[in-house]
Amino acid sequence: MDQPPSASAPLASQLAEHRRRNPDLGPFFDEVVIALREAGVGAAAPKVGDMFPDFSLPTVQGSYRRLGDLLDQGPVIVNFSRGRWCPYCVHEVSAWAAMLPELAKAGVRFVEITGETGGGARSLGALLDASPHADVAEVLCDVDHGVALSLGLAFFAGDPLLDFYEKMGLDMHALYGSPSGFLPVPGTFALDPAGRVRFAYTNVDFRERAEPEEVLAALR
Repeated sequence: MDQPPSASAPLASQLAEHRRRNPDLGPFFDEVVIALREAGVGAAAPKVGDMFPDFSLPTVQGSYRRLGDLLDQGPVIVNFSRGRWCPYCVHEVSAWAAMLPELAKAGVRFVEITGETGGGARSLGALLDASPHADVAEVLCDVDHGVALSLGLAFFAGDPLLDFYEKMGLDMHALYGSPSGFLPVPGTFALDPAGRVRFAYTNVDFRERAEPEEVLAALR
């Protein structure tokens, strides 16, 4: 598992560097991405101009947060990731942690959503908690990928992909607390206080993510 990056390089550069360090995994994941795109996975996710559906999810402490309540306080960036087990997600969430001072200045809240339960979600939240502006961010647990599925941001992984991860020592059933076999699609959405999408990014290629500066710019 990767450690959080210490450099302040653009997120795209960090992700590309990790990809270069693991060239043997490229061909397998390239085929997975092609299949997901051909199947239209993620195509139905909210787009710029859409009203983002309201939801309520548990925090890592067990209380519930409703998106509508957060929007009452101002703009919200909603970020879906696969979890702490994914090194690309570690880089992404760490990049957002570095952006929290800017979000605080702009009056923007950051919500990280993961299907991971228990310790995994708390560990992901620890990356954000390291920031002195951690009060503008929190991690919500999308149990059984319910919200992701409703937004078209989850797919059935299938035995080949699940077996691949198992051989790498990753038990998706244990990580997500469910034998459903679903995986989330990374996605980032910037919402104005009315809940309208001002920036939308989804990509079945989990090795690529939205650049935090570009997401925040859409709300300025």
